[in-house]
Amino acid sequence: MDTSSTPRRDFLKASSAAALTTSLFTGNVKGANDKVNAAYIGMGKMGRSNLSYSMKQENLVPVAVCDIYQRNLDWAVDISKKQAKPYRDFREVLADKSIDVVCISTPDHWHAYMTVAACKAGKDVYVEKPICTVVDEGTKMVQASRKYNRVVQAGTMQRSAKHFQKAVEIVRNGDLGDITFVRTWNYGNDKPEGFGNPPDTEPPSTLDWDMWLGPTPMRPYNANRFGVDPQDRYFSTFRWFWDYAGGMMTDWGVHWLDIVQMAFKEEMPTEITAMGGKLFVKDNTETPDTMQVTYTYPSGFIATYERRSANSQSMFGKNGGILFCGTKGTMFLDRGGYKIVPEMTMGRSSQPGQRPEMIPLMAEADVKSEDSGNLNHWANFLDCVKTRQKPISDIEVCNRSTATCLLGNVALRSKLRLTWDQQKWTTEQSAAHSFLKREYRKPWKLEV
Repeated sequence: MDTSSTPRRDFLKASSAAALTTSLFTGNVKGANDKVNAAYIGMGKMGRSNLSYSMKQENLVPVAVCDIYQRNLDWAVDISKKQAKPYRDFREVLADKSIDVVCISTPDHWHAYMTVAACKAGKDVYVEKPICTVVDEGTKMVQASRKYNRVVQAGTMQRSAKHFQKAVEIVRNGDLGDITFVRTWNYGNDKPEGFGNPPDTEPPSTLDWDMWLGPTPMRPYNANRFGVDPQDRYFSTFRWFWDYAGGMMTDWGVHWLDIVQMAFKEEMPTEITAMGGKLFVKDNTETPDTMQVTYTYPSGFIATYERRSANSQSMFGKNGGILFCGTKGTMFLDRGGYKIVPEMTMGRSSQPGQRPEMIPLMAEADVKSEDSGNLNHWANFLDCVKTRQKPISDIEVCNRSTATCLLGNVALRSKLRLTWDQQKWTTEQSAAHSFLKREYRKPWKLEV
């Protein structure tokens, strides 16, 4: 596809005009009972999931779906019950003034550009996590949200699940005692051949490969770079290439560390170290299959993120989750619920010569999840579209969570122990600065 077919200056001119003529909404949305016209960009597995969850909300109408891969586009139209008009160019979607909100579920390397462009066009945005691929992009996404007065909700939906909210309260209330260590992880026992080593080929005729690459470097088409499973069994493997994403660290780590930072009132780490690499899997993907990142937080605790692909064992028999380790108890937390194991203290023996009784320092708990958070997350977003309040996963909040994960990868790739200055939003180590930004391939340019 010729990316200049819709001239960039004309698109930005139209977007700017839309923003200038927009107050709170782009269409005729005025009250609680008015319809919200929603568009969806990126109709892969995650995009179709967002479409399905959002369609369960009251007063939302899916009017547009957009993808450059025909199969995904056709499936999305079917899921929308034929309500949504199909598009192959996202710029046409953003130029439609009747659209109120845009859901962006593209590969990660498109999140920043599309979010900023949508804000310029006067749309409110639901953007999937991680919100960006380098630290500099997240800053511009926040700036765009504020400059154009847009509601931007990130897809870290665990914040909207009731049991995650309760677990956060337990940490904040001090029920677990003093916490100096938190562990997060994703473990698995994968096949050493991984996704294999397919050769570079011509892209499928139904895929616009140049547009898919967008602002990233021009690369030959490779089945693993695109990574869409013909049987739709797994999420796309673009996640395991540095051009487009950040591996498991940003794909899953952002979910866990987002909750950690929520529990500790949105703190960010001050120091970051990392070790790891591709130590087991022999395919052509690039991101680590084994890694450990350690974060030091200013309130006096450290958190780790661990990725293993050659062993799946963990303390609670779970392949992913969070452990809050306190002086009174340990809480395991994942999407299935939370479990508290109390620390024990030695009591007094009732009889001479008897072993002292061990007394728990807090009550045990085993709480099952009531919901995934997805429906609540969409409800929160749409409520904020009407009230103009900040959503629970406001772009600024998820920018901190995403940056924390990105810095883990920066520490790994730069082989540096990083010191993070949140006020200046950069590392003290200038040698790491090249990893905090990236050059966009022409004609794409990220401008707020």
